[in-house]
Amino acid sequence: MALTINEILKIAPVVPVMVVERIEDAVPLARALYNGGLKVLEITLRTPCALDAITAMIEALPADAVIGAGTIITPQDLEKAIKAGSAFLVSPGTTPALIEAAKASAIPLLPGVATPTEAMNLFVQGFAHLKLFPAEAVGGVSLLKSIGGPLPQITFCPTGGIDLARAPSYLALPNVACVGGTWMAPKELMKAGRWDEIERLAREAASLPRVK
Repeated sequence: MALTINEILKIAPVVPVMVVERIEDAVPLARALYNGGLKVLEITLRTPCALDAITAMIEALPADAVIGAGTIITPQDLEKAIKAGSAFLVSPGTTPALIEAAKASAIPLLPGVATPTEAMNLFVQGFAHLKLFPAEAVGGVSLLKSIGGPLPQITFCPTGGIDLARAPSYLALPNVACVGGTWMAPKELMKAGRWDEIERLAREAASLPRVK
């Protein structure tokens, strides 16, 4: 039975948002993050090998790992990501076509928003868990504090410009379930095959406290 977005966002305080440029990096990267305590992984569809990376990670990791696809832009992206085995989908924004496709799918979508109006429009369509993106650029912690009062029904996963230093301020908010970030697997460490260092950074991120 598929996990709901609510269940997925509760698993860890940080969701790594990964760009996999080389398919041979997919499994060691996933193992390093998983062993560090980050069991929910988002692989963005920004590279030719992204879909294959998702499938490879799913096959290599234990059953409690939750692998999803990010940068879902079109209904076609959604279909391809589901075919690759994605357990959840994440979009930077929304279109009517994408939302309709998501409603028809059994795999949950975490849709991206940048304003209260976008959040309200998605909430009335049944989406109570949203991605705030790009979080730091659109107001970050201040924005989430401001809309928490009038929109207490909505829970966010802020992503965009968040690092280890900024994450605690987000995780302290009652309307934030977790944050998304890339800092635990920087490109230079991936290129160098420093999976031990990535595991250490993942463990650091996994230990962050949160309210929700």
